[in-house]
Order: sequence, then structure tokens, then C-alpha cells
Amino acid sequence: MNSGKKKGLGRGLSALFGDQKPKEEAKANNQSKMISIADLSRNPYQPRQNFSEEKLQELANSIKKNGIIQPIAVRPSKSSNDKYEIVAGERRWLAAQRAGLHEIPVTILNLSDVESLEVAIVENIQRDDLNPIEEARGYKRLNDEFKYDHESISKLMSKSRSHVSNTLRLLTLPADVVAMLEEGTLTSGQARPLIGLSNASSIAEEIVSKNYSARKVEYLTRNKKSIKGENFVDPNVIKVQGKIEKALGLKVNIINKKNNSGKVTIVYKDLDQFELISSLLTRN
Repeated sequence: MNSGKKKGLGRGLSALFGDQKPKEEAKANNQSKMISIADLSRNPYQPRQNFSEEKLQELANSIKKNGIIQPIAVRPSKSSNDKYEIVAGERRWLAAQRAGLHEIPVTILNLSDVESLEVAIVENIQRDDLNPIEEARGYKRLNDEFKYDHESISKLMSKSRSHVSNTLRLLTLPADVVAMLEEGTLTSGQARPLIGLSNASSIAEEIVSKNYSARKVEYLTRNKKSIKGENFVDPNVIKVQGKIEKALGLKVNIINKKNNSGKVTIVYKDLDQFELISSLLTRN
């Protein structure tokens, strides 16, 4: 098990993509051949749980016509001789079954568990995006099982550290909100402002039913987070706030308390905008 920090591609990715390894060594360690589809099994470290049936069928149609152009990356199975575990290319394996193939081309790699997980996550993120929760769970496995810290994950995935941390925080949301993210009815931008809110589930339902943008969700939750227990979220106030912003062409923030007292803040960036506000407020 690897607990050290990573820089760039891990060894598993190097083996798959041919980086940081002489060609002679790569040829000696990696083998390519045709094997039976029945001799392959899923990667237990595969972060993707759901595959689009429509896209699988499209890929199957392509395979029927053109065959499998890129071999599937596999490693020897730990539980059975002459069997193999998929490292990268599970979609192609599933589509090949739909296309009626009996044998498929594979490249056999000698990878550890952590290297297999590295390849599976990066292959999905770069080639067929994971949903935010699948991505977060992949990062969590790197953190929990293989002791990668957020900085190591960010370098491995070529993502910012803040992206990794924010993605992982999505897993702290209630189960029903997580399910919305998995189904694609809620985006990570819409869900992120809900983290830490006691009524995240009810707000998420409102977001979906009224199709709020990520920006509007930030407005919707800002007051509750700024003075917890004193302010409440009123969609009507948010609607008025949007109208004022549109009329002024300036950013506006309305804080409305439970007793319906509050304040309106208008943000200006230069003297011209200040004079515009002054003129509008003082005209007879």
C-alpha cells in the first residue's frame, strides 16, 4: 500500500499510458492478446456505478462495425488463474457483450490495488465524466484505503486542491440530496451551497422543482448561513432581489429576518456606479 505523496502520474498510469518507462521494460512487463469475454470481471475499484444504456448501445453498434480499436487494460485476477480483472475499459467490455463478441483484445498489466484505482478514476474522469458523487467516492477511496491526502489527489488528477476538497464535501449532504446528484437532477454547483444546512433536503427539492440556477441557490442560502437562526429564506425576496439587480445593473444583497426586518446592500465598483445609485435614491 502506498502512503506517499504523488507527483504527476502514478506508476499505474505510467504503465497504462507509457510514461516514465523505457519501451523495452514496457514490452517485457505488459502483454497484449485476445481473451474470452467470460474470463474478465469488473474492477472492484471501479468508481463508476452507472453506465448510460443509450451510450452503451451506441458503442456496441460501433464495435459491430469497426471492432474494438483500443485494447482493454486488465490485470491478472487474484482469485482465479487464467482470469483477469478489468483496470480500464469496462464500457468497451459491456458494449462488446451487447455486440455479440466472444473474444476481445486486452493489454495485461501488473498493477497493485492502488494503481488499479488510480487508472480507473483517471480513465473515467478524462474519457467519460463521472457524476460528482462517483468522483467524490473515488477520491474518498484514495484517501481512506490508500492514505492519499487532498494535495496528492489533486496532483494525481490534475485538479485543484479546492476542487478535490469541495467534491469530497458533497458526500456530507443528506442521502436524498446525494441521490439527486447521482441522478443528474441536481448539479454540484446547485448542491454545494446546501452543505451544512439542516434543511438541505427541502431546499434541494425546491431547487429542482423551480429549476433554480446555481447563482440563485447561493442567494437562497446566503442569509441562513450568515446569521444562523435569525434570517430565513424567502423565495419572493430572492425574486425581488433579482429584479432590482436587473434594473440597476449592479449586485444587490437582501437580508430578510424572521420578523421581516433586514437590510438591502447595493455593491458598486467605481464612482460612476456610486453616482448612479445616489441619483436614483435622491431624485424627487
